Amino acid sequence: TSRISIVSKQWYQRRVRGVAYDRQVLRFTAYFQEAVHEKREEKYRIRKCTILYYLEDDSIQVNEARQENSGIPQGTLIRRHRIPQPAPNDDSFYTVDAFNVGNNVTMYSRNFNITDCDAFTRNYLTKTGAKVPDPQSMEPEDPYFVHRKKEASTMQPHRPYEKCDTLKQFLENDRNVLRFYCVWDNSGEMFGDVRELVLHYFLADDTIEIREVIRANSGRDAAPKFLHRSKVPKDVGALHKPGEITQRTVLNVFGPMGHGGRYILDSLKTGAVQKEFYTDADLTIGAKVNVWGREVTICDMDDFTAHHYVTRYGREKSTPIHYKQTEAAKAEREIPPYNGWGSEEDSRANCLKLIAQAPKRDFIKFMKKDRQGLDSHVLRYFARLDTNRPIDMDRCFIISAFLSDDTISVFEPEKRNSGIVHGKFIERSKIAKEGGGYYSAEDLYVGAVVSFRSHKFVITDADEYAKTYAEKHKNE
Repeated sequence: TSRISIVSKQWYQRRVRGVAYDRQVLRFTAYFQEAVHEKREEKYRIRKCTILYYLEDDSIQVNEARQENSGIPQGTLIRRHRIPQPAPNDDSFYTVDAFNVGNNVTMYSRNFNITDCDAFTRNYLTKTGAKVPDPQSMEPEDPYFVHRKKEASTMQPHRPYEKCDTLKQFLENDRNVLRFYCVWDNSGEMFGDVRELVLHYFLADDTIEIREVIRANSGRDAAPKFLHRSKVPKDVGALHKPGEITQRTVLNVFGPMGHGGRYILDSLKTGAVQKEFYTDADLTIGAKVNVWGREVTICDMDDFTAHHYVTRYGREKSTPIHYKQTEAAKAEREIPPYNGWGSEEDSRANCLKLIAQAPKRDFIKFMKKDRQGLDSHVLRYFARLDTNRPIDMDRCFIISAFLSDDTISVFEPEKRNSGIVHGKFIERSKIAKEGGGYYSAEDLYVGAVVSFRSHKFVITDADEYAKTYAEKHKNE
């Protein structure tokens, strides 16, 4: 029982300490010396590193800063864990008492000399009662890296290259794009016409991109870009030879090439090709832009571009130039008359689209007015032909109105010795009115005269379900 209580007390203390010192890390700056064998340039190395001490669990991590072209695996030298002390005290682990400025800590046979710590670490050690010395200013330097740094400085030219700093322009104007609406009139050429363009000017690097506005059914290939993003020169002229246009010009001042020759930078740029490129100051409404031999006229700009010229150059937006071509009046689509084959909606769908689609039905109405138990939602009426022919005056018909999709069917019952074939008179379908529209259940009632495909019917009676349904839904 006593052992269990001791273990529980230790576990409780660790939990409390983990909560109290969560994410609190002491940071020390240190170095260690490493011997180098069988190398003439260096005898030892000074490797600088950072020691991180985690207060919540007394774990330690050692990181080494990466150096350029060192050839040494750098980064995390010792991963985070509790590190045992060297022999003969290897049965215990390092605690915070062993770390202070000026102390030497041996971890896995490496002797780390602590030279400094951060402000939080200094404040914490002072609160615990430890005296923290001042940072050690005499930190040794690696002689080999000093030698390499000296050699690298001698390889720099005495006259430095010209600085072409474009980073500031990029950071200030990144993703700021001016948009102009332009026209290229190519009607003077054979089969040429007026083509609408959109010019994008990128303020980040003074480049221009042009895209063409391709209308539907214009007969042109939908090319992604009219002009790839690049700087556009004002004067095209003849093409230059490779290497003729360079950012810098050097002069051979002594000796033949390849045999001890000396070169200096030509600050006067003698013989350099000077080319002027279009900038945002050259782009205004009405301006002509020579895009590699094609004269493009700027007709309009967007609101962001107009605001840019007001704030930077103090120029108000000019009157836009009308450039959009007037589209010809579209001819009204003429629907041919219904020929009687299939339904009228199907025939109309063949005229509206190249690939005909089935007409959409009112699915909600279908679900509400479809047959539900004893409610068939089919209204049946008795009718006769409105005619003076004696042979047709005694014919009887049953008109069925389906409420789910507003379709109507006409059926003629059998009558003996009439000489007329009985059965389906008009198949179930939507029946058009003479004045436009389709017949529905509201048009069918006792005494109504309806015309179904050039046949006039007089409704004489209705069944009990139709009468009851009409009484219940008389407001509809």
